[in-house]
Amino acid sequence: MGVIRWILGRIILVVEALTKPKPPKLNADQHQAMVAFSKQVTLYQFQACPFCVKVRQASRKLGLPLAAKDAKRDMAARRELEQGGGKIKVPCLRIQQGDEVQWMYESDDIIAYLNQATTPITQTD
Repeated sequence: MGVIRWILGRIILVVEALTKPKPPKLNADQHQAMVAFSKQVTLYQFQACPFCVKVRQASRKLGLPLAAKDAKRDMAARRELEQGGGKIKVPCLRIQQGDEVQWMYESDDIIAYLNQATTPITQTD
């Protein structure tokens, strides 16, 4: 079973690489705002998880440089996820706003949040 999982993981990563979306063209102010926003969020993931790939692809499509921690291979990240989020489940987005930290699970919820949070940045007048 481990071999099958490894092969499927490699296939997922190849498909991700082949279907990588191009980021939008952002002006300097929009780019700086995206970078500033990205400092508030961290994606906890497993590299070959299809739902994590979905979130990474969405962040690329938005032009959002999303920091990611591999909770499968990085034991410190795994502990952070379990202690902060309450469970080892990916994808999980850690959102820090001031002193408040929120842990968001479910790829569709994460993507909706990222779309909503970055819309004011990418809107042009």
